[in-house]
Amino acid sequence: MTLDYEFLAPPRIVFGWGRRRELGALAQTLGRRAFAVLGSCTLQQNGTWDQLAALLQQAGVEPIVAASISREPEVTDVDQLVAQLRERQACSSDFLLALGGGAAIDLAKAAAAVVTNRHGSSVRDFLEGVGKGLQVSEPPLPMLAMPTTGGTGTEATKNAVISLDDPPVKKSIRSPLMVPRVVLVDPELSVSVPPATTAWTGMDALTQLIESYICRFARPIPQALAIHGLQLALPMVREAVRDGTSRPAREAMAHAALLSGLALANSGLGFAHGVAAALGVFAKVPHGLACALMLPVALAVNRVVAEKPLADLARATLPVAALNDAGAADAFVDHLGTLCKDLNVPTRLSEVGVRPEQLDDLVRGSRGNSMNGNPRQLDDAELKEILEARL
Repeated sequence: MTLDYEFLAPPRIVFGWGRRRELGALAQTLGRRAFAVLGSCTLQQNGTWDQLAALLQQAGVEPIVAASISREPEVTDVDQLVAQLRERQACSSDFLLALGGGAAIDLAKAAAAVVTNRHGSSVRDFLEGVGKGLQVSEPPLPMLAMPTTGGTGTEATKNAVISLDDPPVKKSIRSPLMVPRVVLVDPELSVSVPPATTAWTGMDALTQLIESYICRFARPIPQALAIHGLQLALPMVREAVRDGTSRPAREAMAHAALLSGLALANSGLGFAHGVAAALGVFAKVPHGLACALMLPVALAVNRVVAEKPLADLARATLPVAALNDAGAADAFVDHLGTLCKDLNVPTRLSEVGVRPEQLDDLVRGSRGNSMNGNPRQLDDAELKEILEARL
């Protein structure tokens, strides 16, 4: 670990149970029109969006529903939203309000960036490794992110993940300018999230905390945040799944997710997230579920080269003070394996629909920024062998 680093974070983070009531005052600092990108239909069906829209109107901010999305965003989703924003002449006195999980926030972040960077004709032009290599040079429209799932942490990151069909891959549009201006985290909004989604998004946050701690590019502030996030989430994820109305559990998971976003944005990730991206593209596995499935594999793969950081995580989160590094690392790996079992996480790729003939595609699709951060470097043959053993 080097002590030569930078740390990037949203300028303003507001966290707390019920603090969505402050939306109007926060929105006033960003603009006169709020172009909303909504995720879960539940938030509209149960009246949550109507309540938030009323808060905006009371503050003199016009709420406009610009898009809704219930799956991971694709190039066409971003381009259509950008076209709508330009048609409505969205400008720097307007802002995007993202309310939902990672899909809604990523869609809003990408559109906010592309709409002001007119040197690109599509978000594809800005995507790493597949586009024209264009950079986000102009400030995006201001952004207010309100996460509702307690998992992705994308409210605190500088990128948005977008899916393509040709080639079939997930890639990021990325810039420090894309960090949301305001993050409003109200854990009460996650109460309506179903148990399975709670489990998968919770495991996504845990995986991000662990991978950012042990990755090749680990930095001191993200590592400190990762430890705190794991101390919050590990004891509470089962409770959040069992009882979605549990305030302590929802608060812990929402806070851990936020910290995981801050951690990954300033360090990196690893094997689990690299393969999870490919699983999403080729097997349509939800991202959180893919991370949960791959986390025990990632820990086993990296155990030999990451014994000390895994032992450090064990000592920070488990009663292992009497154990040496090897024993503590093993205890941490075993603990996560038991957690996955308790949450009914699949253990085989075949359980989520992966076929043997897809392995080469999975290997190719796993290459990217996440895999680049993995502590143990793997060539394609090694990666294929590991995945094949998990079929």
